[in-house]
Amino acid sequence: MKSQKVRTLASSVPRIPWVQQGARRDDRRSGGQRILFFYQYFGTNEGCWSTRVHEFARGWVAAGDRVTVITSVYDKSDLKPDRWYWQRTIDGIDVRVFNIRLSNKHGSHWRLVTFILYSLLSCWIALTHPANVVVSSSGPLTVGLPGLVARYLRRKPFVFEVRDLWPDGAIQLQVLRNPVLIWLARRLESLCYRAASVVVALSEDTARHLRTEHRLTRVCVIPNIADNDLFGACDRLHANTLPAWAQEKNLVVYAGTLGLMDDCEQILHMAKRLQDRDEDRIQVVLIGDGKERRRLEEQADQLSLHNVRFIGPMPKRELVPWLQQATCALMCFRSVPVLNAVSPNKLYDALAAGTPLVQTTQGWIKQMLSRESCGITVPQDDPDAMANAVIQLVKNPELRATMSINGQRIARTIFDKGLLGAQYRDVIATITNEAFQ
Repeated sequence: MKSQKVRTLASSVPRIPWVQQGARRDDRRSGGQRILFFYQYFGTNEGCWSTRVHEFARGWVAAGDRVTVITSVYDKSDLKPDRWYWQRTIDGIDVRVFNIRLSNKHGSHWRLVTFILYSLLSCWIALTHPANVVVSSSGPLTVGLPGLVARYLRRKPFVFEVRDLWPDGAIQLQVLRNPVLIWLARRLESLCYRAASVVVALSEDTARHLRTEHRLTRVCVIPNIADNDLFGACDRLHANTLPAWAQEKNLVVYAGTLGLMDDCEQILHMAKRLQDRDEDRIQVVLIGDGKERRRLEEQADQLSLHNVRFIGPMPKRELVPWLQQATCALMCFRSVPVLNAVSPNKLYDALAAGTPLVQTTQGWIKQMLSRESCGITVPQDDPDAMANAVIQLVKNPELRATMSINGQRIARTIFDKGLLGAQYRDVIATITNEAFQ
């Protein structure tokens, strides 16, 4: 019965035609594959950020590979280095940390400096560390530099992972305006795409853009992960695990970055509409931090919002009861075309927790929520529509229950971390086999 269930789940994951399913390198001396992974934002469930690389890497280690992750210190991760170059083994993963501090609260110029410094230091690792294959996970785009070094100077197979479309996003958000820097970013982007044995996109919309605009043929989609072990393994937690002010309320939760690309101002205007309609039992909770947080808190005061609470970032384990007890989760982005292709962690956390989503992107997520009936998409820059969607879910428990079941179903059958990690490993093994033929 168990094996039949595994086959059923695996058959739900989209297959990549050129990838050898279950491919493994036939090289006993290697003890599995040696994967060198450059990713600047590594963290575990003890931190407040994406655990995609951690979950994939520890799965690959369990399957017999040796994985080294080269990272830096993001203010939302749980890494606490006490020297400039710090090495630890985490769940069998060789994690090496350059003590370069990153935060989305930093200004764009300082962030650029930290990106370049990390990449230049990583180039030395790319030149010297044993590896069968090298993966660079972008953004920032500069993380592609050590991958290029390994590809051209050491002839290593190179995987370039595109989490977000940059520099398109920075240009459309008007963060990147200098024509010289735009030209350099475009050249680096093109070079990374041409050098890669395969490009991994985190959404089908991103993959479509890469195929049409950059004429790439070897693009595969491996989205962000649903951590069903963490968010969906147990029944919904009792309300008394939350603060007293959150109990007996219909919680509407936003859990993520309060940054430039996140249109959290729309949430405040939505909360104002709810307050004006005397929806006193609805409590809006914003969990997270970012460059926009102080401005948003000041705006909430100006609007005299009594139904909004700001909570700082919390480890993923502590986020679980908030999502499990929420009536719905919120996801919103600024109205720029490139952000319709995003693959945000908050989507997958909500699906795994069985929490219906109210969101504003108009691309693949909108299509998926409609097709699978696990959330509601509203127009961008329309707080009235968002308020109506929230009220609809509050007053329709049958709809909530249906969306909850559907969300957990696709979290387990399509976006599960184990399924996607195995698929990614097949991609890596395939290009490694080709390199050694």
